[in-house]
Amino acid sequence: MSSGGQNEFREGLREELASVAASLRAYLEWQQDTGATGIPRRPRGAAPVPIPGPGPAPVPETGSNAARPSPPSPPLTHPAAAPPMPAPAPDPEPMPVSARHAPIDPAFAQAPPPPPAPVAAPAPAAAPVSVRAPVVTGPPRPLPVIAAEVVSCTKCELAKTRTNTVFSRGNPEAKLCFVGEAPGADEDAQGIPFVGRAGQLLDRMIQAMGLDPEKDVYVCNIIKCRPPGNRKPEPEETDACIPYLHEQIAVVDPKVIVALGNTAVGTLLNTKLGITKVRGSWKLYRGKIPVMPTYHPSYLLRPSAQQGEAKKQAWDDLQAVMKELGLPPKRA
Repeated sequence: MSSGGQNEFREGLREELASVAASLRAYLEWQQDTGATGIPRRPRGAAPVPIPGPGPAPVPETGSNAARPSPPSPPLTHPAAAPPMPAPAPDPEPMPVSARHAPIDPAFAQAPPPPPAPVAAPAPAAAPVSVRAPVVTGPPRPLPVIAAEVVSCTKCELAKTRTNTVFSRGNPEAKLCFVGEAPGADEDAQGIPFVGRAGQLLDRMIQAMGLDPEKDVYVCNIIKCRPPGNRKPEPEETDACIPYLHEQIAVVDPKVIVALGNTAVGTLLNTKLGITKVRGSWKLYRGKIPVMPTYHPSYLLRPSAQQGEAKKQAWDDLQAVMKELGLPPKRA
């Protein structure tokens, strides 16, 4: 090859290298701009795009010294523009220089694990509600409405054996309320509390206080149905029936309550102490109504050598009630 041909070949090679360098530079700039690391591929079926040379094609020399031109090199193609990649989310801090030279393909970046789902705090356990102290909202119902509900009540087994429900007797506007245990046979037959022998003794005790048993007092029981055989009421029977009594007392709103016997005292005052432990001492019903615990009239009717002392103690208890009501003392 002549010197002129060599020069021409070098010049052509230089231009080819310059074109390759320009293509490589464009590719690196595209990588930096898009953050991609792979080699883009042109879409299937797309024709290669020729890259023009940086200058005009050289003019071959003429004359005897002109060498045959070398076969043309295949044209270089510029890679087809890849579809735009989504811009990566900005980092909270500036990206270091080293990271710019080694960009991470967002398609292969591992996303941080999602935060764990919050664990719901366990619901607080509901406070138990005692049927002996129901929460009363709004004004109490009228006594006839409560009595009508008692008539149709089937909350316990006593509903299957009763003849009548026994609600109350006396004056609902009285200042003094007597609360007994449960109806007996006579009360179950008539539907009225304290009409048997114990009721007759109670009437005499009330009259000894200078009061009228029908006009000056209100009389009721813890239980509204007779327990078979006059047995002591079961706890489930008391729990089923006591809300009615709470409503009765709320309507009557007496100034003083006399609790007759163990069942009445234990239920009204929520105590397990026997009547001999608490009688004669003032207590409070729901923190506001004075309660005087004393013996049940049926207990005072029992034949016993100690009954004389019990009757005297019961009268002393009623004297304390009279004093609380502002009544003059009476002799038994």
